[in-house]
Amino acid sequence: MAPVRAGRSVLSSSDETSSARGLDEAISATVSHPAKTGFFFDYDGTLAPIMLDPAAVRPVAGAVERSADLVTLVARVAIISARPVEFLQERFANLPEMPLYGLYGLQSYVDGEVRIDHEAAAWEPVMSDTARAAGRQAGRMVVELKPPVRLDKGIIVARECAELTTAWYFGDDISDAKAFETLTERERLDPAFTGVRVAVANGETGARLAALADLCVDAPEAVPEFLYSLVRALRDQLSP
Repeated sequence: MAPVRAGRSVLSSSDETSSARGLDEAISATVSHPAKTGFFFDYDGTLAPIMLDPAAVRPVAGAVERSADLVTLVARVAIISARPVEFLQERFANLPEMPLYGLYGLQSYVDGEVRIDHEAAAWEPVMSDTARAAGRQAGRMVVELKPPVRLDKGIIVARECAELTTAWYFGDDISDAKAFETLTERERLDPAFTGVRVAVANGETGARLAALADLCVDAPEAVPEFLYSLVRALRDQLSP
């Protein structure tokens, strides 16, 4: 199958046979039930490069287009990021129907409405005075202060995939491990569920995340090519 071979060409693994087999199984589950499948993505280091100037970061070529393709083919596509939701809205302005979760889910843009988590909202006016009481979430090239609210990428993924039978999560950072763990736990509780954990390689924290992943992609620039192979497989399945 050409889409699967194209996907393998951007994958890397110490166990090539194991990764290829995992990819075949993941694609089969996806094309069998696209109306019950979701794709969830981190932003920085996954759909966009890591840069010294955070404000200058844009999605890599093809990332927005492949996201748009998936929106038309599967049940759910969403971005879950440490960025403010307004930043994500600007980068994905052509996809107003795609849910965006900013600040690890403390902010969201869903169904055309920006919302703030009700627990986090109480902290917003006083964050500058309560920084020492806020929790810390380690990230790449940054340490971010968060209000002491129990919300992370794993919790958002759990909510988003509650009605799904297959869910993919793409991430590059150890903070994405929470999403990987959510998919693993869902598989344990529901043997009919397929979770696909995709790590995007990086030289800082990538090894730790790759150890938890089913598949590894070499860089953010390779993600759209990989997604294109999945889009082709879905279109082939849906063609009359």
